[in-house]
Amino acid sequence: MVENNSSWIVIRRLRLPILIIIVTFAISILGMVLIPGQDSEGNVYHLSIFDAFYFVSYMASTIGFGESPYDFTYPQKLWVSFIIYLTVIGWFYGIGTIVALIQDEVLHKEMVKSKFAKAVRNMDESFILIFGYNSVTKALIRKLNQMETRMVVIDRDQQAIDALRLENYHPLIPAFSGDVFDPKVLEIAGIRKKNCRTAVILFEDEQKNTRASLMCKHLNKRMNLIVRSTSPQNSEFLETIGVEHIENPFEVISNRLYLALTAPNLWLLEMWIYGHLLKIKEREVLPRGIYIIYGYGRMGRALEKGLGKAGVEYRFMDAKLSLREYDASDSLYHEDEIEEKLIAAGIKEAAVIIAATRDDLINLAVIALSKKHNPSIYTISRENELIDLQIFKAARINRNYILDEIIINKTYNYLSMPLVNIFIEYLNHKDERWGKSLVDRIVTKMGENPNLCEIRISAEEAYAAVHELEKGRTITLEMLGRRREDYRIKNDLLFLMILRDGRPILLPPDHFEIAVGDELLVICLEESREDLEYILNNYYELYYVMHGKEKATGISRYLIT
Repeated sequence: MVENNSSWIVIRRLRLPILIIIVTFAISILGMVLIPGQDSEGNVYHLSIFDAFYFVSYMASTIGFGESPYDFTYPQKLWVSFIIYLTVIGWFYGIGTIVALIQDEVLHKEMVKSKFAKAVRNMDESFILIFGYNSVTKALIRKLNQMETRMVVIDRDQQAIDALRLENYHPLIPAFSGDVFDPKVLEIAGIRKKNCRTAVILFEDEQKNTRASLMCKHLNKRMNLIVRSTSPQNSEFLETIGVEHIENPFEVISNRLYLALTAPNLWLLEMWIYGHLLKIKEREVLPRGIYIIYGYGRMGRALEKGLGKAGVEYRFMDAKLSLREYDASDSLYHEDEIEEKLIAAGIKEAAVIIAATRDDLINLAVIALSKKHNPSIYTISRENELIDLQIFKAARINRNYILDEIIINKTYNYLSMPLVNIFIEYLNHKDERWGKSLVDRIVTKMGENPNLCEIRISAEEAYAAVHELEKGRTITLEMLGRRREDYRIKNDLLFLMILRDGRPILLPPDHFEIAVGDELLVICLEESREDLEYILNNYYELYYVMHGKEKATGISRYLIT
């Protein structure tokens, strides 16, 4: 249960002002009751406690509406003159305290925390807990919000949380500024709730990612974690503590370079999943020859692995830059030094230059100087931040790897299309011949830019199919691929993969029989996707594609019989 300290703060701060007002009112009322007055006939009259309270109440707050119930005597007027200042001072002190309380930062934080905790507590749907609000998580939140995915965000920076609130997301995203390593903050954010299914931890600092991962695993062992890690040692440790999804953008870049060099069509299939057309452009063909890599950090190590596996000759900028001898962080070199090193490394006869430092300005300088000495050289650059995107586009780089974009896409797939990442992993076990055959098959049937969707054979996504399967009926992929208008015509779709009991089946045959719980990864066009969804959820459409005739219902069935 989350502690709510806002009420206690209000009571504690207003305790003295309330006591002062009570005391001043008590003294004023007592004097008004004890001092004798005169009624309209000249008789001695004492105000009742209620009359005194009534008079002091409006007199103290407004300095009078007149004497009540009779005109006051001089002793009463003297007392009223005294208590005017007494009660007004008490009210001013109380009002000043209230104003100061409203502006109190501690109370404001407690009220914000209470409101945040209530919003999280009232969330009944599954939600994702996101650590930090930066350029990466901002782009990820926007994509997930379009699917109405529920999220909770925590960040230490109040300005970041304020920026998130200004986005006005719908549905509302509860956000709170607090220490992300404080167990109490994590509990307020709902980490112990059963419907907190995933935590996303994508800080640039690996120590922060590891520490946050340990906290999450300690507080909720059931939840999935998606964590950024760029070093093999840290990734190995995260695997040890049970982190399900570890994102290393450098390994992704290394693997894509390897596929582009050895199996271009497998590379094309992976890139198509992220929005690329199923067509290799001329400028995307990697040349053979000497590859020069400027910078030997985490990305350099990953590239060394991928290029070596592909059998490509590569050089790092300095003779000392070997895996064991050099482990220094990239630093800002003077332009003349960069040029000298490029010439010494043989930039004039090189086929490819890879700018792989963690400084975008250095990478741009390396590309520009390389083109100066070798205009035909193929350029590959690492872009560290999304904010530099326009600058890199203007530099006309052949292949640009944006670390933030890689992480965003991988995370989004984990959360919204988990089958996609499984398919990409299995691409690495296929050869170029298989990849070319699949690309040709997709392009011939559906063009260069078909859609990709995931469907689970469940009551929520395939109601009619589940109902028939539970009766023992057989439904094959060939049946699901028929058109609603004419079952004899095949739809423009291809079942790319089926996940059954955690085991993926790539390109299942038409006679494959689906079962409840299967997850289907389908390539389709918009029209064929609508057909498939109708067939899976509508009894009559499903019956038609299964039997080739309309299902008789109501009076029709009676007349037939």
